[in-house]
Amino acid sequence: MTLYQKSTEAIAALTKEQYRVTQKNGTEHPGSGEHLNTTLPGIYVDIVSGEPLFASSDKYESGCGWPSFTKPIAPKNVRELKDVSHSMARTEVRSSHGDSHLGHVFTDGPSNSGGLRYCINSASLRFIHQNEMVNQGYGDYINTVEDITK
Repeated sequence: MTLYQKSTEAIAALTKEQYRVTQKNGTEHPGSGEHLNTTLPGIYVDIVSGEPLFASSDKYESGCGWPSFTKPIAPKNVRELKDVSHSMARTEVRSSHGDSHLGHVFTDGPSNSGGLRYCINSASLRFIHQNEMVNQGYGDYINTVEDITK
């Protein structure tokens, strides 16, 4: 079993924007994230801890300006917390092991997929292509990603 955790080395390797978003609860500008238009098969992991968060097969274009997912790849890796900042009541999403701020979850997602929209900052994610998942230790999650041979 892989141990996912926050480390001083991982924090030191973050860009300024990744640090601001994951460690200071920041939000990247809408439409600016690296993974917004990514359509390749694979998974998205926490930039800090490496814990698996979302699968490309659960990603969709919501029009909100940030990558959107219908559900986490492993619910135990995502914590949901009440957020009342900015004069709003929202549900913040954080990684369980890395404690990275990821974004927020809303109830306006596709109804045929459970109705949730996990609105996630690209700066909190690292994408791992399906072809690299086994080599990088994520083989257990290969069945959560669509088959690229189709």
